[in-house]
Amino acid sequence: MWDEAFPSFLIGLREGLEAGLIVSILVATLVRFDRKGRLPQVWTGVAAAVAVSLSFGAVLTFTAANLSGHAQEAFGGILSLIAVGFVTAMVFWMRRSARSLSAEIRSKVEASLALGAGALVLTSFLAVAREGLETSLFLWTNVRTAGESTGPLIGAAVGLVLAAGLCWGLYRRALKMNLTRFFTITGAGLIVIAAGVLGYGLRDLQESGLVGGSTSYAFDLSGHLDAQSWYATLVQGTLNLTVTMTVLQVVAYVAYLCIVMTLFLQGLRAGQAAPAAEQTAEKTAEQTEEKATGTAAGTPAPAASGRPRWVLPAALVAVPAVVAGAVIAVSDGKKDSAATVAVSEQECGKGFTAPLPGQQVFQMRNTGDKVSEVYLVNPASGAVYGEVEGLAPGTTRALTATIGTGDYAWRCVPTGGKSVTSASVHVTGGSEVKAVKPVGDGDLDAPLAAYKDYVVNGLATLMTQSQKLQADIHGGDLATARADWLTAHLQYASLGAAYGTFADLDGKIDGRADGLPDKTADPGFTGFLRLEYGLWHGQSAADLTPVADGLARDVATLVHDFPTQDFDPADLPLRAHEILENTLQFELTGDTDMGSGTSLATTQANLAGTQELLTLLQPLLDERDPQVLVRVNTGMKRVGDLVAAARTADGWTPLDKLPADARRRLNGATGQLLEDLSPIPALLEIRKAA
Repeated sequence: MWDEAFPSFLIGLREGLEAGLIVSILVATLVRFDRKGRLPQVWTGVAAAVAVSLSFGAVLTFTAANLSGHAQEAFGGILSLIAVGFVTAMVFWMRRSARSLSAEIRSKVEASLALGAGALVLTSFLAVAREGLETSLFLWTNVRTAGESTGPLIGAAVGLVLAAGLCWGLYRRALKMNLTRFFTITGAGLIVIAAGVLGYGLRDLQESGLVGGSTSYAFDLSGHLDAQSWYATLVQGTLNLTVTMTVLQVVAYVAYLCIVMTLFLQGLRAGQAAPAAEQTAEKTAEQTEEKATGTAAGTPAPAASGRPRWVLPAALVAVPAVVAGAVIAVSDGKKDSAATVAVSEQECGKGFTAPLPGQQVFQMRNTGDKVSEVYLVNPASGAVYGEVEGLAPGTTRALTATIGTGDYAWRCVPTGGKSVTSASVHVTGGSEVKAVKPVGDGDLDAPLAAYKDYVVNGLATLMTQSQKLQADIHGGDLATARADWLTAHLQYASLGAAYGTFADLDGKIDGRADGLPDKTADPGFTGFLRLEYGLWHGQSAADLTPVADGLARDVATLVHDFPTQDFDPADLPLRAHEILENTLQFELTGDTDMGSGTSLATTQANLAGTQELLTLLQPLLDERDPQVLVRVNTGMKRVGDLVAAARTADGWTPLDKLPADARRRLNGATGQLLEDLSPIPALLEIRKAA
C-alpha cells in the first residue's frame, strides 16, 4: 500500500503545508493587529474552501462513474493532463513566492480589514481553495492510477495531518523550518511524480481512441520483469512507470522531466542571489506593520449587523455541498428512477422512453407467459448494448447499459415464440457507445468446420505417434519411448479446444490420478500420464506394455468416433479461454507432472492450440472489437517467450527447478493473458437477437 500512498502523501503534505501556512499567516496577522474578533471570518473562508474541494472531488468521482468505458478513459486522461498543469504551475509559483509569501498575505489582510467581513472571508477562501482544488484533482488522478482508493486516501490523510502539525508548531514558534529548502525538495519530487501522471494520462487517451499509437510500444519488459513483484509495484505506484509503455508515454515522460526539471533548477540558481534583499524587504515590512499595530488596534471594528453570526458561515459551507449534490443527482439520479420495461410478445418495450445519456438501469419485467430473453439493440444493425437471459414470467431483473447518441430498441425473444422488436427511440447529447454485433447460429459454422479439419488431421498424426510409442515399449527401447512419449503427448495437448467433444476418451487418454482410490497404482489410471509415471519411475517394458496398448487403442477409437461426434459451435469461443485456464491450474502448478519435468513443454503446446483457435476466430473478433486480439497477441508472445526461455540445450527445465522469480513472472503473465482472453466468449456468444 505504501507505493500507492506515497504520491498522495507528498501532495497532501505539500499542499496542506501551503494552505496551513497561509491560514497561519492570516491568523497571526489578525492577532498582531488585535483583531481576534475577526478570526471566525477566516475560519468561514477556510471551511467554505474545504467544502468546495470535497464537492469538486465528489463531482469528479460520480461524473466518471456514469461514463462509458472509452469515455471514462478520455475523461481520466484529460483530467490527468490538467492535474499535471496545476501541479507544475504550483511548484514554480511556490518556488518564486516562498520568501515573500508572509508579506504578501499580510498586505492582503490589511486591505481586507479596511473593506469589511466579506473581503476577509473571500481572502481566506481564495487562498485555501486553490490548494484544495489542486489536492482534490491530483488525489482523484492518483486514485484512478492506483485502481483503488485506500492507499491514496490514507497517504493524503497522513500528509495533511502532518502538515497541520507542522503549521501549528511553526505558528507557536515551537519549530523552525527552512521553507525554501522544503518546497525545493518536494517540488523536485512532485515534478518526477507529475511526469508519471502525464504518461498515465496519455495512455488513457490512447486507450480511449482520442490519441493514436496505443500499440506502438517503446519497450515491453513483461517477459523479464514480474509486474506483480514488490519492486515493480513500488516503481509503478510512486513514479507511474510500468513494465510496458508506449512510445508516446516514454517521449512525453522524458521530455517533461528534462524540460521542467531543468527550468526548475535554473530558477533556483537564479534566485539564490536575491534572498538577502528579499529578507531585508520583508523585515522592513514587518517593522512597518508593528509600528502600525497601535493605530490599527485602536481602530474600531465595523459594527455587526443584525444578522445572526452563523448564517454566513453556514451558507458558505452548505452551498458547495448542495451544488455538488445537485450535479451528482443529475448524473446519478436516473438510476433511482429506473424505467420498468415490459417483456413479452404483445408488450415488448412498453414503458420505454428516450433515456438520458450515461449509465442507465432498466427494470425488465416479463409480462408474458413464456421464459424470454431480451436485448437492448441498435434497430438498424442489430448490435447489442445489453441483455437479460432466462427471464421467467412475472419476474423482474435489472439490465444496466451505457447510453450514448444513437437509436435504441428492445428485442424480446420468448422461448418457442416469435422475436419481437419494439419501437425505437433516438438519444442525443451523449458520447459514442460501442455495441456488440450479435453472433448468429451460422456465424461460427466456418470456423468450426476449419477447426474440425485441424483436429481430424491432428488425430491422424497422433495415432501414428501413439503406435510408434507402443512399438518402442514392445521392443523394450524405453529411452526412445521417453522421447516419443513427449512428441505424442504434445500433439494431443495442441488439440485442446476439442477436449469437450472427446467425452470419456479424454479421461482414458490423458486422465490424472487425482481422485482415484489408489492414485498412481489404481487400474483406472491410464493413458499418457500413466505411461509418463512408469517411464520416469523405472517400471519395466513388461509393466508398461498393457498401458501402451490401451493408449494406442483409445486413440484409434477417438480417430474413428470424432468425425461423427457433435461439437457445439458455442463451445468454440469458450475453449479460447479454457485451454489456458486449465494450463494455469494444472501444468503451471506441476499437478500433471508425473516425472518427466515437461510441464512447460505441455504449456507451449497449449499455447499453440489456443493460437490455432484464435486464428480461426479472428475475422469474427475483428468485426466486434479489433483491440481484443491486439492485447491477446501481445500476451501470447509474452507468455510464449517466458516458456521458451525454460528450454535449454539439455531439454526442458522442470517446473520445480525454475527460478522463483521466473515462475512468478510466468504465472503473472499467464494470469494477465487470461484476463485479456476473457471478453472473447461474451463477444462471440450466440444470441437470439441476431
